[in-house]
Amino acid sequence: MSINIKSPEVEIREARLGSITGFYGNASELCNKSKEGRLCDRKHSFSQCLGCSSGNALCQLVMIQDAVVINHAPLGCSADFSDFNFTNRVGQGKRNIPFRNARLLSTNLTEKDTIYGGGEKLKNTIKEAYDRFKPNAIFITTSCASGIIGDDVDTIAEEAEEQLKIPVVYIPCEGFKSKIWTTGFDAAYHGIVRKIVKAPTKKRKDMINVINFWGSDIFTDLFGRIGLKPNYIIPFSTIAQLQKMSEAAATVQICPTLGTYLAASLEQEYGVPEVKAPPAYGIQGTDKWFRELGKITGKEKEVEELIKSEKERIYPELEKLREKLKGKRAYITAGAAHGHSLISLLRDLGMEVVGASIFHHDPCYDNRSQEGKSLDHAVETYGDINHFSICNKQAYELVNSLNKLKPDIFVARHGGMSIWGAKLGIPTFLMGDEQFGLGYQGLLNYGNKVLDVLETPEFVKNIAAHSKLVYTDWWLNQRPDTFLGGK
Repeated sequence: MSINIKSPEVEIREARLGSITGFYGNASELCNKSKEGRLCDRKHSFSQCLGCSSGNALCQLVMIQDAVVINHAPLGCSADFSDFNFTNRVGQGKRNIPFRNARLLSTNLTEKDTIYGGGEKLKNTIKEAYDRFKPNAIFITTSCASGIIGDDVDTIAEEAEEQLKIPVVYIPCEGFKSKIWTTGFDAAYHGIVRKIVKAPTKKRKDMINVINFWGSDIFTDLFGRIGLKPNYIIPFSTIAQLQKMSEAAATVQICPTLGTYLAASLEQEYGVPEVKAPPAYGIQGTDKWFRELGKITGKEKEVEELIKSEKERIYPELEKLREKLKGKRAYITAGAAHGHSLISLLRDLGMEVVGASIFHHDPCYDNRSQEGKSLDHAVETYGDINHFSICNKQAYELVNSLNKLKPDIFVARHGGMSIWGAKLGIPTFLMGDEQFGLGYQGLLNYGNKVLDVLETPEFVKNIAAHSKLVYTDWWLNQRPDTFLGGK
């Protein structure tokens, strides 16, 4: 593992990890090829849509409570600002944080700026951001337009930092750089480690960094029972909190897709050990996750007591849920590691996972450890998954698979994909709170929610009865990987 934190730009996942966006086959085949170094990307000859790294960088940075984010881009790249603000406020409500709008500005690059340069606009926007909000840091995210015209954003940021005496952080996340949309997470975290995090003045044996999205707070209670405290990063933290990440006893992550770069960087630069275990979804994954945390923090005894008490608490209801859900067939679509975690969770509930559409695949994580590989864990613990597709949000592939496999329930992480289950009359479960299914209680949460969805199918059946698919019978009769090129 060697992360170049001195470079202003993060190395993209295709080059750094060998990540891919095209595969169709069995999950075990994907795992084996990843281990053997024989994993090759299958190119889509037709793409319906793509994610953008810029949006993923923004979705993390906008939730830093005392910072401002400037998007150096045309106004159209700011179309999802309202979504970020909504998510920010929803998350603040879940964490009992006072409501505050996201602080987002756009430089509004125009056609003229693409010819003469947008540097002056960026300088004026930095001044406006500082005068209006008096932030403790300013982050500048780039776009395809600012990258193509070659604005020297890094130098402008350095000059502004010297003048304003606060961190002004260049976040290069142009959408054209990488097909792996999660490279945007890496770009945001790279800038934070490079410019925000400070060397520790002391170590806190009870503080655990938790790299997460914006779900509900479950770790204050769980960690409190073993004498630890969560330090949630990045959402809803302050610049002062981010500066002290290096003081933590360990770093855990809800999803390696999100946190692989930041966790590895903190370990490499500041010696903060990363918990290298499968994400805490399903019984065995949660057991391994907590035991590794206990080993690192010297809390083995407390962790074993927690595991024992939690299992005793959930098992009576879990057995009832397993009896009701036994044999039910599910299809999953989600980002990489979270999708793998859902496979583990649903199988632990006694369900059959007939297939999955996962947005990309990382053959390894930045720590290069085999212990925390989420797909390998799911396959080795619960068995193979047929009809396993890697497709970067290609709805046409998803619809084809759903139509052929006809699962009892469709579980989706992202709203733009969930509508296709409803249009096909398949009961659909959309879950935006990643903490909802985490840990031992997460099994009960998911099991009860799945039962609710299965027992009320009328809504989606009515939608299907009044919907017309945009896809023809010709396409629905093809193989899902028809538009994937050779290996």
